Amino acid sequence: MIPKIKNALAWEQTQKLMQPAYIRVVDNLRKAIEDSSWRESYQEVQTPLPGYELSLSSEEKEIKINLWELCFEVCFQDYQQGSVPLDAELTVDVDTSLLTEDTGEVNWERLDEKAMGKVEQLLENLN
Repeated sequence: MIPKIKNALAWEQTQKLMQPAYIRVVDNLRKAIEDSSWRESYQEVQTPLPGYELSLSSEEKEIKINLWELCFEVCFQDYQQGSVPLDAELTVDVDTSLLTEDTGEVNWERLDEKAMGKVEQLLENLN
């Protein structure tokens, strides 16, 4: 899914959140996979957005996860992976609870909690 940002303020908020969300998602995935039976590998992808895809494999399963989509789940309200085709455009709302009210900067504690929750939910759904 290619996020369609509503206005300049939402674009600015998205720019503040995406890189930190990506880092927190990857770090939480690494921690969670270390203690599991899943094996991981990353592949670079070019479409619909340049980035990386995580492949998780176990004895009987192989799952591919687009890391940007997982970040979109963290950064945007009510976004769910697979809700629209990856090459489709979707108007999104920034999850402003991930930003501090007074300065509009990243609320690191809230961002980490949400990223960790999304990763845990993803891995629970794999079983």
